[in-house]
Amino acid sequence: MPQPILATLIPGDGIGPEIVDAAITVLDALGSPFAWDRQVAGLAGVTAAGDPLPTEALESIRRTRLALKGPLETPSGGGYRSSNVRLREEFKLYANLRPVRTMIPGGRFDDIDLVIVRENLEGLYIGHEHYIPIDDDPHAVAMATGVNTRKGSARLLEYAFEHAVATGRKKVTIVHKANIMKALTGIFLEAGQELYERKYKGRFELDSVIIDACAMKLVINPWQFDMLVTTNLFGDILSDLGAGLIGGLGLAPGANIGADAAIFEAVHGSAPDIAGKGIANPTALLLAAAMMLEHCRLGEQAGRLRRAIADTLNVDKVRTGDLGGSASTVAYTQALVRRLA
Repeated sequence: MPQPILATLIPGDGIGPEIVDAAITVLDALGSPFAWDRQVAGLAGVTAAGDPLPTEALESIRRTRLALKGPLETPSGGGYRSSNVRLREEFKLYANLRPVRTMIPGGRFDDIDLVIVRENLEGLYIGHEHYIPIDDDPHAVAMATGVNTRKGSARLLEYAFEHAVATGRKKVTIVHKANIMKALTGIFLEAGQELYERKYKGRFELDSVIIDACAMKLVINPWQFDMLVTTNLFGDILSDLGAGLIGGLGLAPGANIGADAAIFEAVHGSAPDIAGKGIANPTALLLAAAMMLEHCRLGEQAGRLRRAIADTLNVDKVRTGDLGGSASTVAYTQALVRRLA
């Protein structure tokens, strides 16, 4: 009997506990190799420990170096800083990997198979902001600082290029805004071109595209792209656009990869408006679990899980409401378990 793989489990907020329970049920049916250490974060962390990222959760991830988490609530405007951003910073999870693959044929776009690799620790998205008061207005001026480094850019680009080679990607496109943000995104483009010429030339095709043109091209002809690699904020936007090409965020998994830890998650938010109604779609989190299995070199189990999801959706036609069906979270989960039996 193989030794269990210790992993941290964070159910999260909103629909998080429902989809995490569904994922654990399906993984158990698959013969899950994971031994879970359950922790709380986000609003659940504030409620339980007065901290959206409690010390116990951080210590657990330091021990396991591996986590599966549900969505964490981040207040808009005021409130506390994003727990997701803090987790990425705490464990130096510099690469955000988001595959975009058609799961249900026959949509507006079909046969989509691309990967978005997003830098996770730098740029405008990290939230280094402040207000400057003028007269009696404390929020008269808002300022944000974006910082991209050559070292951080090259580290992410090398991860993307290595992933492209390992998975047989034929073309990598660097997405930037170096025509306007010449320094902040120009350094990323420059680092990618230099790395390609020095180490990867001939192993795949490299090109580049400006972010706004990329968004347009994705909705006109997404098949022209194979892998997109980009900076933090642009990657956040493009990964949601990519999810729209395949039917929505309910089908979009993500992995946050660092040198010493990896955290897997659904891309979507906590959806508090449907929490507790039993209608949430756990597919994105299940696909993230498949990525987690692959990360642990359990490709056969990852393949079985993906096939079970595809067969449940397309052969059995069991789908949650966001995918045009009427199945509850529990009914969909039970259908997946039957596929794995």
